Amino acid sequence: MPEGMTAVVVTTQPNRYREAIAEAPECEQIGRVTVHRIALPAHDSGMIDQARSFLTFAGKALPIVFRSGPFDGAFATSSRLMTATLGAFVSTAKSVPLYLDIRDLFAETMSNVLGRGTAKVLAPLFNLLERWTFRRASYINVVSPGFTEHVHRIAPAAELSELPNGIDEEFLAIDPAGSLPATKRPPTILYAGNVGEGQGLHRILPEAARSLGSRAQFRIVGHGGGLAELKKSVSGLPNVTLVPPVSRTVLLQEYAQADILFVHLNDYPAFLKVLPSKIFEYGAMGKPILAGLNGVSAKLVQEELPYARVFEPCRPDQLVEAFDQLGPVDLAAVRTFREKFARTEIMNRMADDLVSFVAQG
Repeated sequence: MPEGMTAVVVTTQPNRYREAIAEAPECEQIGRVTVHRIALPAHDSGMIDQARSFLTFAGKALPIVFRSGPFDGAFATSSRLMTATLGAFVSTAKSVPLYLDIRDLFAETMSNVLGRGTAKVLAPLFNLLERWTFRRASYINVVSPGFTEHVHRIAPAAELSELPNGIDEEFLAIDPAGSLPATKRPPTILYAGNVGEGQGLHRILPEAARSLGSRAQFRIVGHGGGLAELKKSVSGLPNVTLVPPVSRTVLLQEYAQADILFVHLNDYPAFLKVLPSKIFEYGAMGKPILAGLNGVSAKLVQEELPYARVFEPCRPDQLVEAFDQLGPVDLAAVRTFREKFARTEIMNRMADDLVSFVAQG
């Protein structure tokens, strides 16, 4: 940051799932940055749990914000609409310009994921909040080029940028040349991440596991609102193992021990526009990838990770076909991918944009 500039960060304690809660200082001073971390109730990632968590966060964050300052700008990064809306509220209350970092088109996603009756009731509210939030911002970054048209249509006056998710340093520290698959046993296919309606694992995993039989072992590490349905659908399948969420350190060990990495999104229209952050982690590992994706994410994988096998979401037959087509990993492509999408470089660019944005007022 330029000399004389300070920042106040209000975030949460790491707590995505009840089974994997890490701890960090409640308040921490890092140079000229003050970090406040708010503890949220442990939850199972369902909609009601997430709503309760947001209300807890907002109730504790607003007093911190309003006793801090004065500020010259507000920044909100949000994979959930309400966090961005909270940032818009703060920016309005403080009469400062707003920079948004949008990581999901929440209103559109919810209209696809929620049941038809629920979506019909809630969609107008989400759309209204989204329009107000986006139009309050002077600058908006989107993590996927698939979001740009949607955001520009709502907030044509906002300056837009496209800075994607990137690869964390922990993954870059792993030598991809040492991540080639074992060949003397049935390979382990690892899925690590959220297990919800958006991932649609229950729509592909049971039949794919039956078809592959003893030829492969599926290992699913994670939790989410769809876990109960997934458990029911794979009950009795000897080649599917479900594992609770793990720490980042253990996750890296899971990646190291896996032979094949698996990513999947449900076949909803909203997901044609998204870029799952998991793509960047997987791409850094130098291992074969099975990707049940469509739209923007499928295009990126095909262009940047040509050794990966992309298939239509929710098509177990295509997953099996893709499995049979897996070949050697192109380590030159992996190295290029790691350099292009290193999170540190991407975040440095965003930080420069944010500093310039605040300086311009």
